[in-house]
Amino acid sequence: MPDISDRKVAILSTHGFEQSELETPLEELKKAGATVHVIAPDSGEIRGWDGGDWGQSVKVDKTLSSVDAVDYDALMLPGGQMNPDTLRANKDAVEFVRAFWDAKKPIGAICHAPWLLIEADIINGRDVTSYHSIRRDVENAGGRWQDSEVVCDNALVTSRNPDDLPAFCAKLIEEIAEGKHRSRAA
Repeated sequence: MPDISDRKVAILSTHGFEQSELETPLEELKKAGATVHVIAPDSGEIRGWDGGDWGQSVKVDKTLSSVDAVDYDALMLPGGQMNPDTLRANKDAVEFVRAFWDAKKPIGAICHAPWLLIEADIINGRDVTSYHSIRRDVENAGGRWQDSEVVCDNALVTSRNPDDLPAFCAKLIEEIAEGKHRSRAA
């Protein structure tokens, strides 16, 4: 596993995140040495969704209003239906995501999280994957959807569902370690 001990990663989430899609990347990023902050619109804790019911809560390290994308090397967006749907309606969350893209920093998005990428106008012209039920949303936003466990386009790492977490985490860590940056192509 690559060493990313000199990197800071933001995980942007809110209530209703898919439990494993936040916790597994959080653990893997920390194992690789990264400093990781769970960032949410509100302080305290956010509660996950696990197997059809509410899951465990995760401590919020920093609020969205107290952070700046310039202070982080990469961004990870967990899925679930509620979490990205709520965040894509939050102007500050969308601007935070867009700031990572504009700064050419790696972004990882799994499951329904590409909804945030769509809202931030990042998907158009990119090879991506997502949970199958939002395939049409991705395509309508100009994304080139692929049915693959992990797709990477200019340090934009996407995956379909919790089964893809091993490949997703490995590729995201690789992108962070290599410091690959996106081209300026739109």
